[in-house]
Amino acid sequence: MSISKWIGASIGWSFGGPIGAIVGLAIGSVVDAMTSGKNSPLLGQGQQQRSRRRTRRPQQRQTYRSRAQQQRAQTQSGDFEVSLLILASIVIKADGKQDQRELDFVRNQFTKMYGKERANNAFRLFKNITKQNISTRQVCLQIKEMMDHSSRLQLMHFLFGIAKSDDHVAESEIKQIYTISGYLGISNKDFESIKAMFYNSKENAYKILEIPKTATDDDVKRAYRKMAKKYHPDKVAHLGKEHQEGAEEKFREVQKAYETIQKERGF
Repeated sequence: MSISKWIGASIGWSFGGPIGAIVGLAIGSVVDAMTSGKNSPLLGQGQQQRSRRRTRRPQQRQTYRSRAQQQRAQTQSGDFEVSLLILASIVIKADGKQDQRELDFVRNQFTKMYGKERANNAFRLFKNITKQNISTRQVCLQIKEMMDHSSRLQLMHFLFGIAKSDDHVAESEIKQIYTISGYLGISNKDFESIKAMFYNSKENAYKILEIPKTATDDDVKRAYRKMAKKYHPDKVAHLGKEHQEGAEEKFREVQKAYETIQKERGF
């Protein structure tokens, strides 16, 4: 596969803007070690329809900003994957070190979602991304403009998973994820809800449902229905089955929170 088709199949809408620059530099480093014709696409493997659509000449492309509204509802697995790699690199470096458990978490999650071969290729790119100085604001603003809200919530869930993977969530990591959430247009309630999914506490059950402890039983039931709808796996169906399975983790946490309050209140 030619390098132009490889890139087209790999990074979709993120071909432009600050993300495109970051990935382009990382790909350049990876390509130096490639053997021509023996490597599969790094990301977005199998998305033939999208690669054909994106292998037009550069001068025929619209800028990523002019396509934002059109693409927001069309975010695909490869676009999500690239965004995830970049944001993961930012969080991992937040505490001034790269813990092997965090790196293993990223690799294992990618293997679970995409399979071993694609995960290995993605991790090669990831290691080159972690060596770069990245503007969190610029990257997040591009993601916010191009990616739908449900997919951005899925990104946040993954980032908290990274922070928790070494069994200690550093304050610097929490601050970094909070900064990312703000740039991504994630509300404080959504941030606290997802954060609470990674801690065991009765109070966190209320935070997950985004309600105060003083909420009535009817308020609790309404909140559960609202959150179950927000985090339903079908919300990220456009990203592919691998991400629906990941979204089920958030959905189960919502159910668990509701059941905890049910048991506590006896209704």
